[in-house]
Amino acid sequence: MNAWGKDTEYEIVIDDTSGTMFDITQLVPELKWDTSRVGKAGSIELKVIRNPEWQSTQYEIKCGYVVRIKLDGVTFCYGRIFSVERTEEREWRVVAYDQLRYLVEADTYIKENVKASQVIKDAAIEVGLKVGQIADTQFAIPKMNQRGQKRLDMIYWALDQTLLAKGTTFVFYDNAGELTLKNVADMKIDLILGDSSLVYKYSSNQSIDKDTYNRVKLVREDKEAGRDKAIVYENSDSIKRWGRLQYYQKVDDGLNKAQVEEMAKRFLELRNREKRQFTLDALGYVGVRAGSVLQVTIKELNVNQNYLVEECTHKFSGSEHTMSLELKEYDA
Repeated sequence: MNAWGKDTEYEIVIDDTSGTMFDITQLVPELKWDTSRVGKAGSIELKVIRNPEWQSTQYEIKCGYVVRIKLDGVTFCYGRIFSVERTEEREWRVVAYDQLRYLVEADTYIKENVKASQVIKDAAIEVGLKVGQIADTQFAIPKMNQRGQKRLDMIYWALDQTLLAKGTTFVFYDNAGELTLKNVADMKIDLILGDSSLVYKYSSNQSIDKDTYNRVKLVREDKEAGRDKAIVYENSDSIKRWGRLQYYQKVDDGLNKAQVEEMAKRFLELRNREKRQFTLDALGYVGVRAGSVLQVTIKELNVNQNYLVEECTHKFSGSEHTMSLELKEYDA
């Protein structure tokens, strides 16, 4: 029986990137894997019990080494080590991040008529990252003029412009060592969480405090007139109900009036609603990560619909595997 339980086929491998690999599965009593749908790299945190025989550099764990976590021989979690903490109790605390960590560097990116999918490919080439499946985002952004911005922020900005223009959400993540972009519609997994399925704790929240707007004001520079022109759409009913919640953005001057009007309408359709979110603690299922779409069924709350995973934390301790999820409503 290993540290993961006799019925599991997990494997944790350290790769020094020079041809040497060693299995530390039995030396890891605790592991945490975090993913976030937007804004940051996935992370792996390992607690490693140092074997006394590791006195030579042959089995040393160093920054820059790669961690691969496999299930039935297939890698589902990958990261490069960024920190190693040693304690007097012969424990190592190891933290690794996936490839998105390398996209936090700042640079300049200026391009016209570029799709978000191409922005990702260009960033990967520049930084030297491995690319997997990248969905075609189709919408050509008239002008990207990003100076001194983090590459990751540039990518999410481009995806936001695509969402406004086309109403399509894409999920960008590292899939076991390959940068991946998928339409959220392709992230649905065959899993139901709820009263009698895996969940042992939950909380529900309804809010208009974040990402809810009932008035949108998009401003476009009119070079011929020599001034900015604003396009405004609002929902008077929800303004009466909630008060005015305005979203403001200066849009690309390469967009024409009709395009800006369509963006404003689409934005209001997406954001003029209460946000219902769940926090669930459940038995673990490795197929779930940030960006996954799954069904939640809880009779007490009259809930039976799909939710999008915003944050996902898997915890492995001994033979136990649990996960904590932050979810938001998803309309298919």
